[in-house]
Amino acid sequence: MEQETQAKIEALKVAERVENDRAKSKRLLIIRLRLEGYTVQQVMKIADCSEKTVYNCQTKYDAGGLNGLTTKPKAGRDKKLTTEQENMLYETIKTKLPSEVGFAPFVNWTSSLATKWIMQTFGVAFSERGVRNIFERLGLSYTRPTYTLKKADPKKQAEFINYFEKVKKT
Repeated sequence: MEQETQAKIEALKVAERVENDRAKSKRLLIIRLRLEGYTVQQVMKIADCSEKTVYNCQTKYDAGGLNGLTTKPKAGRDKKLTTEQENMLYETIKTKLPSEVGFAPFVNWTSSLATKWIMQTFGVAFSERGVRNIFERLGLSYTRPTYTLKKADPKKQAEFINYFEKVKKT
């Protein structure tokens, strides 16, 4: 029994060290202190929590072990676009230029163009930051376009780079 308790305490210490969520870390501390033999009153003082919190943590730990102490994800606001609409946005950005979908002079997608396209296509208003959040969720990254000259002479470019490096050092 004693070895089993020591193993649980060590597992809790390890979990406390690697845990990034402060609330879960506090719950791990509460359980570890209880397993080490501290009274509920002592744990309340050390962890700066209520008696109810100590008993709730104990109940959750007894029912589900370490997994019982995890926090359930909080429900947030519903997404403005459905999954199908997000997939359509993704495919449009990946396969078409803005000029192909009605934004004539533009050839690169930006969050402001995507905002306008979403409003035009789905009738849903977004801020540019909101569209960048969608991009992030869809795995799209924002990069500025770089231009290369197709007819550039590689030898002349190499000579210029060497010359430029020499100039930089002086």
